[in-house]
Amino acid sequence: METGATYPRIDWLGVDGLLVRFAERLSEPANRAALALRHAIERECWPGVEETSTALVSTFLRFDALGTDAAALRGKLTELLDSRDWTTADLPEGRRLWRVPAVFGTDLAPQLDEAAARAGLSPDAAINQIAGTRLRVQTIGFAPGQPYLGELPEAWDIPRQTDLTPRVPVGALCVAIRQMTLFSVSTPTGWRHVAQTALRLFRPDAETPFLLRPGDEVQFEPVPREAYDKLTAEGPDGGATPEPIG
Repeated sequence: METGATYPRIDWLGVDGLLVRFAERLSEPANRAALALRHAIERECWPGVEETSTALVSTFLRFDALGTDAAALRGKLTELLDSRDWTTADLPEGRRLWRVPAVFGTDLAPQLDEAAARAGLSPDAAINQIAGTRLRVQTIGFAPGQPYLGELPEAWDIPRQTDLTPRVPVGALCVAIRQMTLFSVSTPTGWRHVAQTALRLFRPDAETPFLLRPGDEVQFEPVPREAYDKLTAEGPDGGATPEPIG
């Protein structure tokens, strides 16, 4: 494996970090590789490694800079990378499929029609495509517990807005560039708001504050507008249910 411009590539991050990049841009194989490599590193429990995480197409590990031979650790990481094709590796064990009720359009999610038109679809066809796609949690980022979900069919390779929506609520489902994000906090955004859920992803008082994990999958199930208040009253899960998939 070369560590120059080709992939996978290892880069130093400061004095205590190593970053493995699998691609320049997001793809399913590169995301799969990042998730699988992190799982393998955690399974091997290397001495001195204090933290691991993944982004869309990369795996990060942080180590004890004072107590670890950094060059030896990099060599071990290189050997692990060379041991298999990570882009075709199995995804981590313990993943879950979350089925999440969502109200598409209406006053709760006012940008469905606009997003559907940009994708060249009718609103009903847009709902069917989104609801018919099992979306992987590619990474957690931007806000606590917030997932980037993908990928949608190619028609959804639509850009973010040039202007920000002043604020979307917690549980908003938004779309751009073949991805969806489910907002864990209320925030401004350039992503188009196409559906609304009653799911609360960030639970700071819980033993596990982040509900979703990278590698989990999510499928959104359309429900009528009148179901939203009932789902909200049911508690933070908002009617969502998990099942094991690996």
